[in-house]
Amino acid sequence: MRILIVHNILWAHYKASVFQALQQLVDQQTDVTVKVLQIARNERSRADLETASDVGTLVYAYDYDLLFDRFLEDISLRSRTRSLLQRAGAFKPDVILLTGYYDFAQIFLLLWAKAKGIRVVMQNESTLADQRQGGWKEQFKRRIFSLCDGFFCFGTQSANYLIQLGVPPEKILLRKNAVDNDALRVAYEEALPKRVQEQQRLSVRPNNFIFVGRLITFKNLQTLLTAFADANEKSSNAQEWGLILLGDGPEKVSLQQQADELGLIDSVQFMSGRPWFQVPDVLALGNVLVLPSWSEPWGLVVNEALVCGLPVIVSNRCGCVPDLVHDKENGFVFDPAQPDQLTDLLLRFMDDKVDLGQLSESARQSVIPYSPKAVALGMLNGFRKVSQSKVTQTAQNQH
Repeated sequence: MRILIVHNILWAHYKASVFQALQQLVDQQTDVTVKVLQIARNERSRADLETASDVGTLVYAYDYDLLFDRFLEDISLRSRTRSLLQRAGAFKPDVILLTGYYDFAQIFLLLWAKAKGIRVVMQNESTLADQRQGGWKEQFKRRIFSLCDGFFCFGTQSANYLIQLGVPPEKILLRKNAVDNDALRVAYEEALPKRVQEQQRLSVRPNNFIFVGRLITFKNLQTLLTAFADANEKSSNAQEWGLILLGDGPEKVSLQQQADELGLIDSVQFMSGRPWFQVPDVLALGNVLVLPSWSEPWGLVVNEALVCGLPVIVSNRCGCVPDLVHDKENGFVFDPAQPDQLTDLLLRFMDDKVDLGQLSESARQSVIPYSPKAVALGMLNGFRKVSQSKVTQTAQNQH
């Protein structure tokens, strides 16, 4: 079985860790070959992180070709299409994995594969929460999905979205997403002994809620600041707790102004974004991750926090919630449309009304099944399933 994977950008480290795990599994097989086609080096929106991550980051070992050593936005549709068709024709795959339905170059590759009798698996991140229903786009998706032989989904919500669009449940081959658990855990454990020293150096509180991500509207950070201010007024332990916002984005100035207006200037710390392997250094300064987004296909930062043993407070609009966040076990779930729920959850931590040790242990245990190796094994089994279905169909046609 010859597997061809098409992926958008080489920079995506969390995918690289899965591809490496898949390569290690394939290397143990005598009948399987895998090749990854990375279309571009990176996206412009991540360029600042790319420069920072060139030094000290891990190098992932898997068989890939970089088609264009530049930003994805700078590559024309014609160039992407021509290159993908040429590479796929030369590789002669039995099954192809496509990144998504939003790139017309990959749609052309899908049509080419169907004409050649090659099986196609589609990756899907979208959920009902982040998609508008109805219209021609939904009809277009239904048509594209009907041509695919299987799907790798970012969790249950992603799978449910496809099923609503008419995809048979048996075609959902995978419902997981992963980060590099081992590398993140090692980085966190190296940073943890310096926690107090770093807190003092950075002038942050002894205990902290942490947000990690882009400072953009749908992350719902205005609500987080307001909820934190309300909790501060109600808790007798307010002086012991702070809020760290790690990231950059167009909302940063307005959020800083809001924090000032709410009287949080001493308890809220804004930190600039940093490469993924340095995020555990910041997680080591805190106690709880908060992800209050209005919409989130998955929320990989939740994986990162759980790996480090941090309990989480996560909006029910985040795709990872049904699979990864077990309410009152490794964290808590709230409705972003009801901000009082978030305030109450912040207060439970601030007033020491939760068993932080038990939550932390549950956090570490809950993310174990969401490792790169587990996702890679699911992918390999999925590839085998669709490949075997082709053999079965061919035999039936011959009879």
